[in-house]
Amino acid sequence: MHLFLLGVSHRTAPVELRERLDFASRDVGAAVEALCARTSATETVVLSTCNRSELYVAADNVSHARDELVRFLSDYHHVPVDQFTPHLFGREDAEVAHHLFRVAAGLDSLVVGEPQVLGQVKSAFAVASDRRCSGPFLNKLFTSSFAVGKRVRTETGLGEGAVSVSFAAVQLARKIFGRLAGRRVLVIGTGEMGKLAAQHLRTQGVGEVAIAGRTIERARAVADAVGGAAIPWAEVMSALARADIVITATGSQVPILTRAALEPIMGRGRRDPLFIIDIAVPRDVESAAGDIEQVFLYNVDDLQAIVQENLTRRSAEVQRAEEIVAEEVGRFMVWRRSRTVVPTVVALRRRFDTIRRSELERLDAKLAGLDPDARARVDELTRLIVEKLLLEPTEQLKALPDEETQVAYTDAVRRLFALRAEDADAAAADPDPTPSKNQPG
Repeated sequence: MHLFLLGVSHRTAPVELRERLDFASRDVGAAVEALCARTSATETVVLSTCNRSELYVAADNVSHARDELVRFLSDYHHVPVDQFTPHLFGREDAEVAHHLFRVAAGLDSLVVGEPQVLGQVKSAFAVASDRRCSGPFLNKLFTSSFAVGKRVRTETGLGEGAVSVSFAAVQLARKIFGRLAGRRVLVIGTGEMGKLAAQHLRTQGVGEVAIAGRTIERARAVADAVGGAAIPWAEVMSALARADIVITATGSQVPILTRAALEPIMGRGRRDPLFIIDIAVPRDVESAAGDIEQVFLYNVDDLQAIVQENLTRRSAEVQRAEEIVAEEVGRFMVWRRSRTVVPTVVALRRRFDTIRRSELERLDAKLAGLDPDARARVDELTRLIVEKLLLEPTEQLKALPDEETQVAYTDAVRRLFALRAEDADAAAADPDPTPSKNQPG
């Protein structure tokens, strides 16, 4: 059984493509169920955040799994294969663990150290688990990633300072305007990212903060939390006309701000620039809006420079977090290899039984004079001898105190008796090592 990952992220694909392959804005539960039903993989998890869409599977054949996942992405999102395959990345076995652990630790985020992604990893696993799409390999992989995320948060300072896309957006606003004191702000979106952006802006001493959402109740809740004012959705455009800074972070599937809607606002004798940061995926603001004079439009991909600054400042913390990831990948792979103990024992017993049968067949002419009962007793006697020879080594191997020692001893057994990987794989698929007493010798 192999672990395999296929996906796209902000590191491999532009925002336009990530929008088209996004699962998070749809029903992730339906997606993971569809993936379970359409592929030969025995275990599946769909991880989708604003900056990544990744499919995790446990499968016997990696090459076959890759082909199935590519077809699934194409069919599910109605995107031609040739439009996204150049942007795909794949990982196998230990590389899968290394990638997921870095994601959970916030090391692979657009803004390194971003804490929200760990919750998204947990949510993705919970969805797959609830729908019985996960299993022992992905269960261990994802629960191990949770431990990695916790260790990195508690043992390093990676999460200190600018550790979210929302805060990076505020940093970008400071670069444009200098001091933000007194600036009028409109936040469109009442989810976590919009709320975080409003909180960060408040710490910079901005003036009026208006919160707009699809429902006035949710807008009021966010406004109360950040000391702002809620406005009805119908008043968004008039509030936008008064704003200096607009941050959009909704879950809309289509742009909520278009060039056609913004042009009249900017053409009414307005002198001050309008700074828009679109941190939603799919994007909230039509890209053509950035062509309007005095409109400065940025999206999540434009935050890369800030990410690099954070990396430079916190390189020591990043290094420590990477060391934690490497330690936990090592532990996970020890566990994975320890899963071969029982299949190795089974393969060893089968090897011995094959030798026993071969020797009985070689002596068949000399045993021809025995009556059927005597032949059966010879077969039973030789089988019992093999069983007794292997009983103590088998019990000792299973009783080893830790996974690392189990792995070392299992590897030694496989080398000593020339057991191939496919022997253990076959044994894992059919784990009954005891030949039937009625089976001919």
